[in-house]
Amino acid sequence: MDKIIIKGARENNLKNIDLELPKNKLIVMTGLSGSGKSSLAFDTIYAEGERRYVESLSAYARQFLGGSEKPDVDSIEGLSPSISIDQKTTSKNPRSTVGTVTEIYDYLRLLFARIGIPYCPNHHIPITSQTVDEIVDKILEMETGTKLIILSPVVDSEKGTHKDILDDLRRDGYVRVRINDEMYDLSEDIELEKNKKDKIDVVIDRIVLKDGIRSRLFESIETATNLANGKVLVNVVGGEEILFSTTYACPYCNYSIGKPEPRMFSFNAPFGACPECKGLGVKLKIDEDLVIEPELSLNKKAIKTLNDDQESIEYKRLKTVCDHYKIDMDKPFNKLTKKERNIILYGSPDILTFNIVSRSGNVTKNKDFFEGIINNLERRYMETSSEWIRDWLEQYMIELPCDVCHGARLNDSVLSILINKKNIYDVTCMSIKELINWFDNLKLTESELKISELVVKEIQNRLKFLKNVGLEYLTLSRMAGTLSGGEAQRIRLATQIGSRLTGVLYVLDEPSIGLHQKDNEKLIQSLLDMRDLGNTLIVVEHDTDTMLASDYLVDIGPGAGDAGGYVVAAGTPEEVMKNENSITGRYLSGKECIEIPKTRRKGNGKKIEIKGASENNLKEIDVKFPLGTFTCVTGVSGSGKSSLVMETLAKAAMQTIYKSKVKPGKNKKISGLNNLDKVVIITQNPIGRTPRSNPATYVGVFDDIRDVFANTKDAKMLGYGKNRFSFNVKGGRCEACWGDGVKKIEMHFLPDVYIPCEVCHGTRYNSETLTIKYKDKNISDVLNMRVTEALKFFENHPKIKNKLQVMEDVGLGYVKLGQSATTLSGGEAGRVKLSKELQKKATGKTLFILDEPTTGLHSADIKRLLVILQRIVDNGDTVLVIEHNLDVIKSADYIIDLGPDGGDNGGTIVAIGTPEEVSKVKGSYTGEFLKKMLN
Repeated sequence: MDKIIIKGARENNLKNIDLELPKNKLIVMTGLSGSGKSSLAFDTIYAEGERRYVESLSAYARQFLGGSEKPDVDSIEGLSPSISIDQKTTSKNPRSTVGTVTEIYDYLRLLFARIGIPYCPNHHIPITSQTVDEIVDKILEMETGTKLIILSPVVDSEKGTHKDILDDLRRDGYVRVRINDEMYDLSEDIELEKNKKDKIDVVIDRIVLKDGIRSRLFESIETATNLANGKVLVNVVGGEEILFSTTYACPYCNYSIGKPEPRMFSFNAPFGACPECKGLGVKLKIDEDLVIEPELSLNKKAIKTLNDDQESIEYKRLKTVCDHYKIDMDKPFNKLTKKERNIILYGSPDILTFNIVSRSGNVTKNKDFFEGIINNLERRYMETSSEWIRDWLEQYMIELPCDVCHGARLNDSVLSILINKKNIYDVTCMSIKELINWFDNLKLTESELKISELVVKEIQNRLKFLKNVGLEYLTLSRMAGTLSGGEAQRIRLATQIGSRLTGVLYVLDEPSIGLHQKDNEKLIQSLLDMRDLGNTLIVVEHDTDTMLASDYLVDIGPGAGDAGGYVVAAGTPEEVMKNENSITGRYLSGKECIEIPKTRRKGNGKKIEIKGASENNLKEIDVKFPLGTFTCVTGVSGSGKSSLVMETLAKAAMQTIYKSKVKPGKNKKISGLNNLDKVVIITQNPIGRTPRSNPATYVGVFDDIRDVFANTKDAKMLGYGKNRFSFNVKGGRCEACWGDGVKKIEMHFLPDVYIPCEVCHGTRYNSETLTIKYKDKNISDVLNMRVTEALKFFENHPKIKNKLQVMEDVGLGYVKLGQSATTLSGGEAGRVKLSKELQKKATGKTLFILDEPTTGLHSADIKRLLVILQRIVDNGDTVLVIEHNLDVIKSADYIIDLGPDGGDNGGTIVAIGTPEEVSKVKGSYTGEFLKKMLN
C-alpha cells in the first residue's frame, strides 16, 4: 500500500478527521499553535505505530516497555514501523557529552587504543613495546664485533639502602652490578646512602656480536626483562646505551603504561578517569565573591556564611585571629590588606591559642592553626552527610575546571597517548567542522591505516551527518545537558540518517528550531535524503522553507483548541497556497504577511555597554545595547548569541539589580546597568517539573479563581475558604494523589510513567470540594478549560479577565489552565512566563530578554506576539531578543549580528544597525536573507 489511510481521528481536539497521506514522501503538518498538528502526528499516527510494534513483541519484552494505549481513532491502514524524533533534551547527566550521545566517542576510544602512541608525560618522547625477538633482531643489526654489556635496571632514581634488593641478587647467583655508573662485585659489602637517589643495573652478560650468537643473546635479553619488569639496558662498549622494553616504558624514567585498551579512554571508568574529579572535569569550589560582601566590615557581616551573633563560637575564634594579627574588624573588608584577607579566608600561618568561653560558661582552650573561612566551608561540604547543609553550601559555590585534568576528565597516562600529536581530549575539543578536516588529513603508517580504516570511516560518516544537520559548530566534549531542544533533536536526526534504515515512518517535531536560514537548506536536504532511502517523514513545522520543500502539506485548523482539529487544506504546497480557507496558504503565497514597521526607534539615548566580552567563543568584543528599543541579536547557530546575551548581559543584570549569586561571562567592563530597575528573562526552561505546576498557578490567575469559588453561596454555607480550592494543601484536595491528579510509577531505567488517580480520576479534588459550583462548573472543570473559553466564562471578573487576556494575546488561547507543566513545550513555557511579566506595570526602565520566543509559533501567532513586544517598547521599556525568525528580525529597531560562522569561527560582530543597514553588510548571512525579505 502506497498510502497511510486515517479514519475517524479524535485524539485531543481532533474532530473525527479522515485523511490520506502518501508514503515515502516528505509530509509537513502545520497550523496555528494548538490547532491539533501534534495530536495528529504524534498522539495518533506515531502512538498507533508504537503500540502495534510493542504488541508484536513477546509478553516478556512488553513488561519492560509498558502497555501503550490505543489512540482515539477508528482505523489507520498502511502504517510502517514508527520512530519519533522530538525535542526532549538529551540526558542532563554531567557525564553525558555530544561524543557519548552520538557514540562517536566509543569509536574514538577504539581508535586511540589500537593506533595511539603512548608518550612519556615527563620526557615527551614516544614509548613503544617490543617482543624479545624484536629486541634481538634490533641488536643483531649492529656491526659484527661490537662489544655489548646486557644490563637489567632493577632500581631507577630511588632513595634507600636497597639492602633487600642486593641480598636477593646475591642469593639468586648474580655477580656484578652497576651502581650510579660504577661497577661493583656483589661479594663486596655495598653501603648506600639513604637520601641519595640511586640507579642499580644488574650485569646479565657480556657479548661480542658474531654469527651464531642469537640463542645466547635471546636468553640474556629474556633474563634481563624478567628481572626488571620488561626493561633491558644494552650498553654498547665505547658507545651509546639503549633501553629496550617489552612493556610500554620510558627509557629515561620509571614511567610505564599497560597495553592501551578502549576502557582506558573512558572518563566514566576508574581506569581512565581523572582521580581528582572522578571524570567530571569540574569541581565545586567555594567562591570568595559569593561569600564576602566587600563593602562591609567583619563586625557588619562581611562574611555571609558566618553567624553574626558575637557570642557564637565561630565569631569568637575569628576575633582571636583578628586580635593576634591586629586586623581591624570595623574596617570594610575590601580595605584590608591582601595578607589580612588571606588569613581570614585561607587560614593562619601560625599556631594560635584559642580561649573560647561558651554561653554556658564552659571554657575551651586549644592551640591550633586557624583553618580559614573558605577552607572550613569546603571541608564541611566534603565531610557532611546532610543534604540540607550541602544545598546551603552550594549556593556559595561555583563550578570550576578540575585543577588536575583542567577539564579533560581523564588521567595523565591516557592523555599521553597521541595520534598525530593530539590526545583524545584534544580531538573532542575540536568543532565538528575542524574534526572532519583533521580526519581527512590524518597521516598514518600503512599498518595504522589498515588497522583504523573501518573505525575512521564510521567516525567520518557520523561527523558528516552532524554537519549536514547544521551542527558543525558543536564539539564532542560539549555537555549534553547544555544542548537546546532543537540541537538535541538534530543530533538524534543525524544518528537516524546514519542508520540508513528504509521503510520507516519518522515523526519529527520542528527540527528547524534554533537554526539559521543558512543552515536550514542543509537540514532540508538531510530530510530529503532520508525520504529518498525509502522512508516516510511526517514533520510538524512552521518554517516556510521546509513547507515549500515538502511533497505534501497538511494544514490543521482553522483556529486553536476547540476551534481547531479540522483538516483545512491538504495537498502539494502549491495546492494549499490556492486554498483561500488556509491561513498557512495565505502566508505562503504572500497574500497575508507580517508588515515591516514604517519607522525604526532610535531609543531613549541611554545604553548598556559591554567591553571585552570573551565568554566561550566570544573574541573580546565591545557591544552597545540601545535602551528603549526592540533589539535582535542574530547569527548562525553557535556564533555566540547566548554567550553574549544569556551568559554575560543577563547574569550581569541579575547580579547588579537583584544581587544574584550567578557570575557573568568573562568581560572587562559592563556599564549602563544603573539605567535599569528590573530585568525579565524569558527562556524556554520548564515552568515546573511536576504535574502540580500549571499555567494558571504560574501566572497567578488561579488565586483569583479560588476567590470566586470561595465567595459562592454554597461555599460560605459550608465554611469553605480559599484554601479549600487549592490542590497543594490538605482539605479540599484528593489525598490519594496529594492533589496531583496522577500517580507516578517509577520505572527505574525507563522514564517515569504517570497514570490518572483511581480515586479522583484526575480531578485533583475530593468529592465534597467538587460539589461547589460557579455557573454550573466546579473547580476541576475550570482547570480543564482552555484560556479562550475561560476568558468568556470569567468576563465579569476584570482581575481574572485581564490576566487571561494577556495569555490570549501571547498566543496561549488554546492551552488549558490546569495543563501540566511537564506537557508544555519550551516555546509555550516561554510564553507563559512572558504573560506573567506583562501583567506587571511598565516602569520604562525594564529590560526584557527573550530567547527565541517564536519557537513553536505559526506566522499568524508571531504577528500577534510582535504586537505585544512592540507595545512593551512603546511603554518605554527595552526588548532584547535572540532570534532566527526573519519576520521578527525585520521588525526590530536594531540588530547585532554575530558570526560570521559558529564555534571558533564565530564570536565576532559582523554587522550592527537597523535591518536596512544590516542587509547591506557583505559577509553577514543574516543580512543576505534580510535583503530578500525587505525587498
